[in-house]
Amino acid sequence: MTHSPRSSVTSPSPRIRRRTTPLTVVFVVAASLLVLFVVAPLASLITRTGTSGITAAFGDPEVRSSIAITFTAALWATVLALFTGVPLAYLLARHDFHGKRWLEGLVNLPIVVPHTAAGVALLTVFSRDAFAGRVFGSVGLDFTDALAGIVVGMLFVGLPFLVNGARQAFAAVDPELEQMAEVEGAAPWQVFGYVTLPLAWRGVASGALMMWGRGISEFGAVVILAYHPKILPVLVYERFSGFGINAAVPAATVLILVSLVVFILLHTLVGVRRRRATRLGV
Repeated sequence: MTHSPRSSVTSPSPRIRRRTTPLTVVFVVAASLLVLFVVAPLASLITRTGTSGITAAFGDPEVRSSIAITFTAALWATVLALFTGVPLAYLLARHDFHGKRWLEGLVNLPIVVPHTAAGVALLTVFSRDAFAGRVFGSVGLDFTDALAGIVVGMLFVGLPFLVNGARQAFAAVDPELEQMAEVEGAAPWQVFGYVTLPLAWRGVASGALMMWGRGISEFGAVVILAYHPKILPVLVYERFSGFGINAAVPAATVLILVSLVVFILLHTLVGVRRRRATRLGV
């Protein structure tokens, strides 16, 4: 008995149309309230600022400087995390060892630690009076009120996003492909560079972009460790605490718009990954 080629391909399941019930109506109302709770403040902020206010905010040299510092520091933190977090993610995805679960919990600890507390903890290590601060200071690298301190704060709070994203991507790569490359005589570095990483790069890139976006929005750890130079969230806080809400609204609107751009990038990248996985039948 022969099978047609189409029979070996699993067609996507059709969507089931559910009838509207009282429970559905209640759920729609509850969900709408939550969506409204998220959208209303953002829409109110943007509407209050207006096009002219947004243009003026982007034309403010201090705002532009804060945007540049924020993006640069987040990028440096992400690059450092790529060189250190990707190897850790690969080890967690491919090896079982004593204390692995504890290590995974430790990596995720910055997610649950209040970021102001994280800033204080980092200050005890990287301040000019601390051991690491003195060591780095001897070669001219300061962390308090410096760009390096901003990078350290963003690195601490954003690292879990990159490590977890890369670990999931490495875990999705079939180990048999790596074993086949080893059988063919490839060295471990060649297996990683020519087999594993090319197959997992989308997940790694997604985790890196999530970390970069998290760094852009960071405030608590940075404001304690490195108040200056001001990143955009710190500038918003300073203008609000010093001059009131009217002075903070334009800068806050710029921060919201920047965050929306980052969100769109994340959403687009995740959508591309999902469509690719669907085409491959994963």
